[in-house]
Amino acid sequence: MITEAPMAVAVIGLGSMGLGMAKSIARSKLPVSGFDLDVKAMAALAQIGRVGVSPADAVKGCRIAIVVVVNAAQTRSVLFGDNGAAKAITPGSVIMSCATMSPDDARALARDAEALGLLYLDAPISGGAAKAAEGQLTVMASGSAAAFARARPALDVLAAKVYELGDEAGLGASFKMVNQLLAGVHIAAACEAMTFAAKLGLDLSRVHEVIKASAGNSWMFENRGQHIVDGDYQPRSAVSIFTKDLGIVSDMARQQKFPTQMASTALQLFLMTAAAGMEQDDDASVARMIADLTGVSIPRRRMEGS
Repeated sequence: MITEAPMAVAVIGLGSMGLGMAKSIARSKLPVSGFDLDVKAMAALAQIGRVGVSPADAVKGCRIAIVVVVNAAQTRSVLFGDNGAAKAITPGSVIMSCATMSPDDARALARDAEALGLLYLDAPISGGAAKAAEGQLTVMASGSAAAFARARPALDVLAAKVYELGDEAGLGASFKMVNQLLAGVHIAAACEAMTFAAKLGLDLSRVHEVIKASAGNSWMFENRGQHIVDGDYQPRSAVSIFTKDLGIVSDMARQQKFPTQMASTALQLFLMTAAAGMEQDDDASVARMIADLTGVSIPRRRMEGS
């Protein structure tokens, strides 16, 4: 017989964000378990917590299940598919759904979870892998007061800031899509600016230094600009993330009959980069695509052996 641990937390999806979150939970002394299809991720989890053989196994004894997969389809699969977590976790537990998805998908998942007697927190996250591992994420969450209360032990150790955005699933997802619109546009703009600087014959490290201290700076320019300076396109956040997320923005905007010209242009740049074979590389690879298109030379030390 499995003894329930009220404070135990399961993390389903151990990519760069999920594994960092699991490490933050373990560091706080809360029991942590998890599941992922990646063998290396599971081996890393084994150093800090319990490894489940399936999502259902991972949530045994837990009252909080954090789902940190790529999209709504994967979230649905790990919750309600074969060996899914939703039917294995104790009724009254909370599902904390962190994948970026449309508000409609978030509402549908919440309805299905609640039909099984579970609480559901629509809780997309922002901050990247480093902040996940430091417990310094931003969480844009919506759900019932009971869902927030049940998830609080995890939220307290994972986030620097938790925005409580309303009592209905879908609100958190909507806020995240506004963030992703800006993030995608800023990455595309940063890549365009850095390749333009290269075309002008400027020292990219100097450009990065100057713009960081100037009005044209953004968080994405500061972060992704350094990737371009270093010629480092190992994926922290892959191009495929923004073909997905800006695609969702485009779909939502079309439904609302609302023009999103900047986001649409950025989406096309990410799609061009993916079509050029860089879909799973760092999203700063938009700069490589622009450089290839225009014949501009930029640093490419790590991904391409130059």
